[in-house]
Amino acid sequence: MALIGTTILYIFIFLSVYVQVFFFVTFLENRKKIIIRKGETKLAHYPKVTITVPCWNEEKTVYKTVRSLLDLNYPKDKLTIFLIDDGSTDNTFKVISRFSKYSNIKVFHKENGGKFTALNFGLENSETEFFGCLDADSFADRESLVRIMSYFEKDKEVMAVAPSVTVYNDNNFIQNAQRAEYYMGVYFKKMLDFLGAIDVTPGPLTIFRKKVFNDLGGYRHGHNTEDMEIAYRMQRNNYKIAHCNDAYVYTNTPGSIRKLYRQRVRWIFGFFNNTIDYNDVIFKKDYGNFSVFTLPTRIASVVAIGYLSLRILYNFGNFIYSKYIVYKIVGFSIHPKIVFDPFFINTQSLFFLFIITYFLVFFSMLFGRRMAEGKWALSAGMFYYFPVFSIVSPFWLAKAAYNTVLKRKPSWR
Repeated sequence: MALIGTTILYIFIFLSVYVQVFFFVTFLENRKKIIIRKGETKLAHYPKVTITVPCWNEEKTVYKTVRSLLDLNYPKDKLTIFLIDDGSTDNTFKVISRFSKYSNIKVFHKENGGKFTALNFGLENSETEFFGCLDADSFADRESLVRIMSYFEKDKEVMAVAPSVTVYNDNNFIQNAQRAEYYMGVYFKKMLDFLGAIDVTPGPLTIFRKKVFNDLGGYRHGHNTEDMEIAYRMQRNNYKIAHCNDAYVYTNTPGSIRKLYRQRVRWIFGFFNNTIDYNDVIFKKDYGNFSVFTLPTRIASVVAIGYLSLRILYNFGNFIYSKYIVYKIVGFSIHPKIVFDPFFINTQSLFFLFIITYFLVFFSMLFGRRMAEGKWALSAGMFYYFPVFSIVSPFWLAKAAYNTVLKRKPSWR
């Protein structure tokens, strides 16, 4: 039995190292294609774009969200902004109504139906060639839109372009850990772009050709992750999704373990159920790296976290039980003297595999920060990330699995 457990552990560690090395090799092969622009970006032609801001109880952040759109380096006569109040119960509608005086802004109010219905409402009223969304708790960098649009100008086959999303607020160690995670996300998103395997078109300012929705239909509920569902649908239909690494969008993140837990339960629940809905594409070469790399590695990582969590829990239980037996036999004793002996350093291959994996994870954070902030530097959050997410992620993973099995929909917040 122990041999089986050890074998499974080695398989998961091997897969972890393989994925990280694969991303690193992808980086080495494509590093010269990663351009980080400074200053203003100009286009030969400025297409008309509609950006929808779906709002539900966002009175505290939506004003700054809209101001960031008004400050974009993009011709005002080419940019239409829809502010859609999705049945808020606070003062959100009152706040967004202040922008009705702007000629390129339209303010709407509708009954609450969920974010995807607000986005579809925007689609129905949009008359432009390009359409996008900016979440009401996020803020766009001045150059973000024009840099995204440069990808469409350069490649006519690109159907959607996602930005680099980073953390706006980092007031405590929970948000610092998330900042490091978002750095890593910027790096991985760019590598998935090179592989043609992006699996999420995030709500903060992903821009689509309107043709995507004309051909494939509007947004769907997507188990409360409509940005993942539309990406899956696009990949199934071989529509190209790109990532603009120097288009920056800043988002508010949960400031407590409880809020982070609720957010991630929803995200993982969405992953489980969207993957179940699109299970027919897995390992099908016709759907490219999305089906033979992204989805299998995502599934393997979830299984690995679940297995390792159970193994750690089992080993911890055994440790506590063994100490209890010792206590019953010899009583309580303290051994304060600790002597370091290099003889006891673990030199097994498993230890070195862990070191390689962590090194590559740190590299992904560092280079993600390089792309997001233009500098190579460690941050405290990079060290917070491992203990925070290692302790908490098994719980939201278990809850998402539980909800999936019992078909219980998690709350939005």
